[in-house]
Amino acid sequence: MHDVLRWTDDHCHLHFEDATPAQSAAVVADAQAAGVARMITVGTDVADSGAAIAVARANDGVWATAGVHPHEARLGIDGLDALLGAPEVVAVGECGLDFHYDHSPRDAQREVFAAQVALARRHDLPLVVHTREAWDDTIDVLQAEGVPERTVIHCFTGGPEEARRCLDLGAHLSFSGIVTFPSAHDLRAAAALCPLDRLLVETDSPFLTPVPHRGTPNRPALVPLVGAAVAEARGAEVADVAAATWRNAERFYGLVPEA
Repeated sequence: MHDVLRWTDDHCHLHFEDATPAQSAAVVADAQAAGVARMITVGTDVADSGAAIAVARANDGVWATAGVHPHEARLGIDGLDALLGAPEVVAVGECGLDFHYDHSPRDAQREVFAAQVALARRHDLPLVVHTREAWDDTIDVLQAEGVPERTVIHCFTGGPEEARRCLDLGAHLSFSGIVTFPSAHDLRAAAALCPLDRLLVETDSPFLTPVPHRGTPNRPALVPLVGAAVAEARGAEVADVAAATWRNAERFYGLVPEA
């Protein structure tokens, strides 16, 4: 009998597209059977954050974040502050800048991102950052507002240079299924240089399904494939990456330690 490793999926969307409570519970059970004992389900606007909290409240081993994604920045953050006191909420976000799609005006994205950095600092909560084709602006906003002590660049997509810039800010890097893609050489180089105590793994499910499951919806049960790819990039044992990312998530989000 092989040892079952424990994993934390640092970033997923269990409540995506109005999943029913039964559907979310089934995804959680599937993950936990695969050794993914803890999941952080992530809010993308105020209403969606409320849905994330509800899923976390209904499922053991699940916590929530509350935030407004750059795509939804045009909606503002009214009502977000009130959600941050919920016991299930362990971080502000995801928030940041997305200049690839520009679903919200860039000025609105910057304003709403800055406001959420301030909320994270005020509530002493971690900050979950989404950045796409906006490295300079993202770092500028973080530096201008003051980088929260616990900040993670979720679904990190840069190479070694961007990794060093984020690490110099004190941020953690969270790697997704992209690290398994054949073309992601720079990303694997970034995973190799990231200090072990600043490393997290995620699925961003139902998006970014890792190899060899491309073409199917992603799910938290697949986070061990992400961890294995990170371990391979680092020349490390998978068990060491599992143990480190488990501890890192516990410390970063303030999760209750388990035996």
